[in-house]
Amino acid sequence: MICITGDMHGDLSRFDKIPLLKKGDFLIVAGDFGFLWDKTDREDRILKKIGKKKHYTLFVEGCHDNYDLINSYPVENFCGGETHHISGRLFHLLRGNIFNLQGVRVFAFGGGVSADVAERQQQNRWWGEEAVTETEIETALENLEDYGNQFDIAVTHEAPASIKQFLAFESTLLTRIHFFLDEVKNTAKFGHWYFGKLHKHKVIPPKYTALFDDVVYIPTNDKEKKKVEKLHRKR
Repeated sequence: MICITGDMHGDLSRFDKIPLLKKGDFLIVAGDFGFLWDKTDREDRILKKIGKKKHYTLFVEGCHDNYDLINSYPVENFCGGETHHISGRLFHLLRGNIFNLQGVRVFAFGGGVSADVAERQQQNRWWGEEAVTETEIETALENLEDYGNQFDIAVTHEAPASIKQFLAFESTLLTRIHFFLDEVKNTAKFGHWYFGKLHKHKVIPPKYTALFDDVVYIPTNDKEKKKVEKLHRKR
């Protein structure tokens, strides 16, 4: 099973709202994971606790993550792509990599632009690494080429430029990352695209979804499909 949710911002209670996760499953957070922020002993204990869960927790970075901390962890190959290994089964997915999760090809691309940059600069809580680099774009394009410019799902923090403009959300804040994601959107073959920046749940037909504290379940076999259907009936 693959589960995808939006920004967590360091809220541990969000894990309790995902009932179907079992050993070996994957939870992917679409940016602003928020559990790497202050480098305190308490935060370290929480990261170890998350890493000890039976399922894997994977995340792309957003606009409110501590890039210095994230980048201090070792780079490891995981499910066909490069990651920062945080703790146990907890991994950060590096930009532009494609991961094979139970046969599902996942294109991951974190980072983004926030409206509160000036405020966070004053608080020393802003990192230039939030913006995409041309090297990261080149890496993504090379990986996409290796996969025949095809993947099953995309998990990003930001939305492609055309989707962001359609939603009229901070439409003036269009930067290189938005236009690059738009290029991928327009040229690649894929099944669905999930992003977390909006802090709301909204489906944009035919294959784009904004996520926040809701969860999308992607079953990888018939047994999991029945569990998801049963959960939806209860709701």
